[in-house]
Amino acid sequence: MFFLYDLAVRFSAFILRILAFFSPKINLFVKGRQHTAGILKNFREPEKKLIWMHTASLGEFEQGLPVLESLQQEYPHYQFLVSFFSPSGYEVKKGKVKGAYTCYLPLDQQSKVKQFLDTIKPEIAIFVKYEVWPNYFRELQHRQIPLILVSAIFRENQIYFKWYGYFMRKILDSVSHFYLQDKRSAELLQGIGIQNLSVSGDTRFDRVYKIRKQHTSLDFMERFKGNRFCLVMGSSWPEDEALLPPLLEASDIENLCLVIAPHKTDSKTIEKLHRNLGAQAVRYSQREDMDLEAARILIVDTIGLLTKIYGYADLAYVGGGFATGLHNTLEPAVYGIPVLCGPQYEGFKEAEDLVRLGGIRVIGHASEFKDAVLEFLNSPAKKEEIGSINLNYITENKGAGIRIIGGIRTLLN
Repeated sequence: MFFLYDLAVRFSAFILRILAFFSPKINLFVKGRQHTAGILKNFREPEKKLIWMHTASLGEFEQGLPVLESLQQEYPHYQFLVSFFSPSGYEVKKGKVKGAYTCYLPLDQQSKVKQFLDTIKPEIAIFVKYEVWPNYFRELQHRQIPLILVSAIFRENQIYFKWYGYFMRKILDSVSHFYLQDKRSAELLQGIGIQNLSVSGDTRFDRVYKIRKQHTSLDFMERFKGNRFCLVMGSSWPEDEALLPPLLEASDIENLCLVIAPHKTDSKTIEKLHRNLGAQAVRYSQREDMDLEAARILIVDTIGLLTKIYGYADLAYVGGGFATGLHNTLEPAVYGIPVLCGPQYEGFKEAEDLVRLGGIRVIGHASEFKDAVLEFLNSPAKKEEIGSINLNYITENKGAGIRIIGGIRTLLN
């Protein structure tokens, strides 16, 4: 079976090399991996032990970051490596992870896996959330290198729990310990005979709580918001932005300002968004030449600021619920404000929980969005009541990182 799997990976690599001619993102995916082996040889200091963390993309990196930072404090003489599968993670974080080196994860091809592990020689491998790669898992087990999954979550519809999923079920036997987000994941794994697990929670709660505590002021947001009610639409797609016209045409929103941080910040996307919003909008990149205090809408045409911008919001709308899948609702929720989202939130546990508790309100169409914004704009008490649900939920669920570090410590010492 491994032979067929390896053959499939090789074939996929061939197809990706062809597609790279037509897709800039796939081109980054392919070309970035071509330099990994050579770069790692220069990075690796053989006399030092190394801890390796692998994440799929940017969201999973943020999820693993509390664990990484705690390990860096506890093991300051180790080297640290963070690998990414996706360009949307690596291209944002390359060279910017404090105290750690970053690289693309070579494709899960047996020869590349062996070369990669021969180079980095990790003391432990930490995979975040969903990442399961058969050749990596088998080779780590063969070399007796502890492998843990952190903030992992499993669902009934995954291949591991299907009658045809024997191969992938056996791969899970390579994991030294599973640190799971919820009890349902534990029940599913126990149902296929896996007992080396703990329900530790989701490290994203630790991450967003730390961001709230470290919140620093943003001068442009101080100027833009002033004393106005601030609505932040974060990680938006065109389907989310289509909710805005009825709200912006309302007559009773004089005290409302709007920040839009679209998921895609390429020039074509930003220019189209700016045209649609008209003269009432200004761009972050042009803020020095604009009168922010007089602007109604601020378009954030860069990345890396949204988590701090949420700290200025009175109300947040999180994008993706009409299109690709909901983005991170914990980032605004930690500031104790109400959160709105589109209808496609199933499969995101924290969103499901907060919808059930009442901290997140689901929006189905533009008039509903307008009514929700005006309700919170005109009722500070309602805003505080709903926002407290979100903050309390996060406060009650943080602490996963501490539980995970305790387990890792026993594997390293």
